[in-house]
Amino acid sequence: MAVLLSGCGASDNGSVGKDARISMGMTDKVFSTDPASGYDPGSWLVFNNVFQSLLSFPKGSTEPQPEAAEQCGFTDRKSRVFRCTLKNGLKFSNGNDLTAKDVKHSFDRTLKINDEDGPAVMLQSIDSVETPDARTVVFKLNTSDATFPQKIASGAGSIVDHREYPADALREDNKAAGSGVYTLDSFNDEEAVFSANGDYRGAAEAQNSGLRLRFYDDHGDLREALDRRDVDLAYRGLSAEDIAELENSTTSAKNGIKIVEGSSAEVHHLVFNLDDPVAGQTGVREAIAYLVDRSTLMRDVYQRTAEPLYSLVPAGITGHNTAFFDRFGERPQPKKAAAALRAEGITDKVELTLWSTPVRYGPATDAELEAIAAQLNASGLFDADVKSVELSRYEADIAKGKYGVYVKGWVPDYPDADNFTAPFFGDGNVLHNNYDAGRITDDLLPRTAAQSNRSATVEDFAAIQDQVAEDLPLLPIWQGKQYAVAQDNIAGLEWTLDASTVFRFWEISKNAQD
Repeated sequence: MAVLLSGCGASDNGSVGKDARISMGMTDKVFSTDPASGYDPGSWLVFNNVFQSLLSFPKGSTEPQPEAAEQCGFTDRKSRVFRCTLKNGLKFSNGNDLTAKDVKHSFDRTLKINDEDGPAVMLQSIDSVETPDARTVVFKLNTSDATFPQKIASGAGSIVDHREYPADALREDNKAAGSGVYTLDSFNDEEAVFSANGDYRGAAEAQNSGLRLRFYDDHGDLREALDRRDVDLAYRGLSAEDIAELENSTTSAKNGIKIVEGSSAEVHHLVFNLDDPVAGQTGVREAIAYLVDRSTLMRDVYQRTAEPLYSLVPAGITGHNTAFFDRFGERPQPKKAAAALRAEGITDKVELTLWSTPVRYGPATDAELEAIAAQLNASGLFDADVKSVELSRYEADIAKGKYGVYVKGWVPDYPDADNFTAPFFGDGNVLHNNYDAGRITDDLLPRTAAQSNRSATVEDFAAIQDQVAEDLPLLPIWQGKQYAVAQDNIAGLEWTLDASTVFRFWEISKNAQD
């Protein structure tokens, strides 16, 4: 058996250290406080702090460790039976005992509800969940899935109380009963208030008494709140210009503001609909790949707050390669772009619309697409423009195949190359671009899913990335960085910004102001 073995409401005031409450602002919205529904960064921020999972990602690591579990591991060589033993004495914040029944209930209800905005898609490999006793949970999988430990260490593995969460419906009272490091005291459209959970049993140790999370409409409002010291820190929402200005300012230190930078596996792709009469032509896609200048985009649009990306799997994730760099180079190559169009029989300018949505994938998304269109037009080979629509229409039109070229951002659910590949191919994929992945879905992905030694998957993931660079169903554009901007008496943020994408409230502390 491969076994994972384990290694614990005040108002805003002048208190410091572990007695201090932190005030934080962001522009992300929390779309659900029920783990069977939320599948967005804001909701998962709540889940990761209020609920326990059987496993969790320790700070600075992409390898899951036991959390609510005492130990977990596959009991077979095919990675199809996963067994966990719970710790003794686990309790929900409402005082109820947490047992194997609650674990089974949590996974069963997510799959049964199958909310279109929820994480059920991540749990499709579960065939059944068995509970031989109050502390033992056995997952029987319908296919080999070596990434199952990573999946259940994410927000998708949040454990809820079977007494408070119905088996066939979402909880809609904006309350939460979890066993995590924090309790959710209140939640509305303006703010969420958390307090340290005195009954929590796990590896974390809260460095504060709680946190008030305030929601802002746009990056300007968030920046003003930070400048006025209405919040102790800002996360996910400041624009690239805000970050660059603060980094370059000679007065930011005097104003008591600091920037903490961390690694991120968030990515942006330009997606091609292969059934589109224009984008469906290989020569058109190759010409675009030869013309996009990522380095200039990172400098002019993102103020170097992101890095050029040349493959599906971002740097820092096992299996990363540079397939697009190797095939199309780093700098624009107009002659090769023109040759690609001629090989397709295209001699006139290519008329093309790039579709965007202004908020979902970051405040600079529209500017990014505008800059790409300008790069294409500067070659003399394209007549490209950009159209931006609100999110609900954007997603609906993509699903209907109405767009030829469009942008998609991806924040990983778990830090494994599988999560940057499997969701993009096959039936029900998130790109909706009509790409027949062939060998990727028939052979390569199933083989990686059966390999519990993830370093042994590097060759297969390289083959996937090389094939995608050849077929061009999408074009990787950038890999993000994570930033938190805080008053200078805030510490611990370096432990909240890593490739796991888990923002750990419990690592943040507040010291006395001078």
